[in-house]
Amino acid sequence: MLRDAMCADDATPGGVYFGTRSGEVYASRDEGDSWSQVAAHLPDVLCVRAAVV
Repeated sequence: MLRDAMCADDATPGGVYFGTRSGEVYASRDEGDSWSQVAAHLPDVLCVRAAVV
């Protein structure tokens, strides 16, 4: 899996997010201790940004 995009947020504990060239986005709500896939079947993910909505 090639990772090209990664971002972290300012939450406590910190969230970490990364995207892959195979079109998946993964997120961790516990500073990288555990991960879950949050999106799939996308084009190459070359940029990931964290935002409060």
